Amino acid sequence: MTNQTVEFKALPLHDAEEQKKKKKSGDENEERGNWGKKLDFMLSCVGYAVGLGNIWRFPYLCYRNGGGAFLVPYLMMLCFAGLPMFILELGFGQFASRGCIGVWSISPLFKGLGYSMCFITAIVCIYYNVIICYTLFYLYASFTKNLPWSECNRAWNTENCMVSKAGDNSTIANTTMNYTRPSQEFWDKYVLDRSSGLEELGGIRWQICLCLLLAWVIVFLCIAKGVKSSGKVVYVTATFPYLVLFILLIRGLTLDGAWDGIVYYIKPDFKKLKDASIWKDAAVQIFYSLGIGWGSLQTMASYNKFHNNYYRDAIIIAGINCGTSVLAGFVIFSVIGFMAHDSGLPISEVTDSGPGLAFVAYPEALSRMPISPLWAILFFVMLFTIGLDSQFVMMETVITALCDEVQHMVPKIYKYKTWITLGFCVAWFLLALPMVTRGGIYLVTLMDNYSAGFSLLIVAFMECMVVAWGYGATRFESDMTSMLGFKINPYWKACWMIISPFIIVFIFVFFCATYAPLTYGDYTYTDGGEALGWLMILGGIVPIPAYAIFHLIWRAEGTFLERLRMSIQPESEWGPALNRHREEVGYPQLASKLEKTPKQNGNGVQVGDEPV
Repeated sequence: MTNQTVEFKALPLHDAEEQKKKKKSGDENEERGNWGKKLDFMLSCVGYAVGLGNIWRFPYLCYRNGGGAFLVPYLMMLCFAGLPMFILELGFGQFASRGCIGVWSISPLFKGLGYSMCFITAIVCIYYNVIICYTLFYLYASFTKNLPWSECNRAWNTENCMVSKAGDNSTIANTTMNYTRPSQEFWDKYVLDRSSGLEELGGIRWQICLCLLLAWVIVFLCIAKGVKSSGKVVYVTATFPYLVLFILLIRGLTLDGAWDGIVYYIKPDFKKLKDASIWKDAAVQIFYSLGIGWGSLQTMASYNKFHNNYYRDAIIIAGINCGTSVLAGFVIFSVIGFMAHDSGLPISEVTDSGPGLAFVAYPEALSRMPISPLWAILFFVMLFTIGLDSQFVMMETVITALCDEVQHMVPKIYKYKTWITLGFCVAWFLLALPMVTRGGIYLVTLMDNYSAGFSLLIVAFMECMVVAWGYGATRFESDMTSMLGFKINPYWKACWMIISPFIIVFIFVFFCATYAPLTYGDYTYTDGGEALGWLMILGGIVPIPAYAIFHLIWRAEGTFLERLRMSIQPESEWGPALNRHREEVGYPQLASKLEKTPKQNGNGVQVGDEPV
């Protein structure tokens, strides 16, 4: 009797300790884990959505497409395409608690969409960190009394280098002769040591290579523990850029010529609304800025608790993203206006988009300001943190998809997630080495233009069709209601079924109609370069039909029509990950997680802590 009493007390104590650990973690899903706090998820989404494109692309598009008038198509595309798809993807991932491959148990025939999302995201991860390493290089170069791109007396400068100043005769010469700015020569001749083209990659730039290695080390340390670690890092990386943006805005507004730049940025030209290209630019900017079709939104939402109000979160995050783009425009053009005033050049000749804005035009503008190294350091730290957030989420997307996919074969795979993350970081660093050669910028530009263009539009369109028409918009709406506790506006259902797919098709057709060979500066990509780009596009599309064929032949059973019909229907495990939530919404229990009868010893006392 005494022995029985001892056993009875000892084992429940062990169980109590286990329960105490679970309570302390606060995780609803102990197997995959959840965000530590609600704010972790919000800041991660903001950090992912607010990327480098908000800083170096939106302001350029705005001034090029009618200034303030561009906000009309921009906001319309947000309401009709961006936000509906954003809400769909967050709800999709949260309901199933799976990554971008696992969620396609909703319609197994189209599981290839998940593999396409992973391929696209993985390709972008490779070159995106190369751009981040450029910011590290510039950041290091900014710790000096005189910024190295502010003058023409450096070893890498050519005889064509000239610093334009208002009132100088050199300004006139600069507009009529083939002279270059010191910031352009610093970028081309020193940072990149740019070769003549993609065919001449040349040797590795060891300075850039070391910056790339440092960038990957930082990324690994920040995401080694999954969302538990990255969810804490974003408290700094997602908020610090806003502090810097406001500091740069205040400083920019006090500079001579700043208001000329701002007027140039926001002055509306409503006549341009008749041009179809402005609507295409607005749709593309919203589409890529919110990160739709990459699989990252489903992945982040999959770590939410089941009853999280993702609907409210989506509206807040999308609003912050668009507001940041507008704010960045004021920051950029206030300083660009000053640069035009100081150099005596028209604003149209000193502005640029993409890397040209981040690494040439804006740094040169900063070099003309008092205490220029301070402003340069702040600017490049901001770019670094903005890029880092997006990189975190894209990496988590690929790694989570892999872990979810092989978990049935390796049940404890999440225990090895740190090592898996390390393996991916090492592999991506090695794959990026050709991009830190003398011709690496041509590869970066090629991947930036082709890896997530046509293929991403096809993936997003298919996703909308499968969820809204294959699974059923009404059925999906019911699933979302079960999580939220209230019914969402039927407007979103109309967008999922008709409006959003139509806009995606419009973008795709316009892309095809306006396709032209890719260029970088005065270099036009050869047929070989174009072919490499189209291979990247195919890599993002082929998994869709390839997996569908594989599933119909080797996974499904019966006649062809029976296989097709069953493959379109959700699998038995589709739905919430936890049985208690499946019971709430009327889904059958998962056999692998059904409660088992507790084991007992010979004295009738429970032993072990197997799930029941």
